[in-house]
Amino acid sequence: MSVDPMTYEAQFFGFTPQTCMLRIYIAFQDYLFEVMQAVEQVILKKLDGIPDCDISPVQIRKCTEKFLCFMKGHFDNLFSKMEQLFLQLILRIPSNILLPEDKCKETPYSEEDFQHLQKEIEQLQEKYKTELCTKQALLAELEEQKIVQATLKQTLTFFDELQNVGRDHGTSDFRESLVSLVQNSRKLQNIRDGVEKESKRLKIS
Repeated sequence: MSVDPMTYEAQFFGFTPQTCMLRIYIAFQDYLFEVMQAVEQVILKKLDGIPDCDISPVQIRKCTEKFLCFMKGHFDNLFSKMEQLFLQLILRIPSNILLPEDKCKETPYSEEDFQHLQKEIEQLQEKYKTELCTKQALLAELEEQKIVQATLKQTLTFFDELQNVGRDHGTSDFRESLVSLVQNSRKLQNIRDGVEKESKRLKIS
């Protein structure tokens, strides 16, 4: 068998040419064995019809095996030549032939084309880095939003609890109470500011 891997041919056929030849060899060999077995059975039947025959089935088997070795030797010799012809002339893709999926390699690239492709690759790498940084920033912002959302949820829960406490103590609407509390706090602050001003004025006089 040939040791050449013939990978390009395998790409086209879907199997290696050596595998094809091996299957052909095994098929021929199996057929040869079957033929020899059939010939042996015919000879044995013929001998059964001959009275006082001195040839035993064991002798027939030895002769059959000897003839089989003779045929196999000739077959191997012929198959070796046939394999060489098949692999060189039939199952080999000429070196000047390209498969359809490799047609793009037919036109050579110049140094200028190579530099252009190299520049495009660098630009794509920069875009990828930028996109990656943007993604990291968005993920960080998303985490911050999750924290803010959790804090807001806690605040709303706190206000709900305060409203429940106010309701338990006779306050109907906690929001209205809170607005009133803020307004009263502002009034108290204004009164305090007025008292402080009056106190300063009295001290001056």
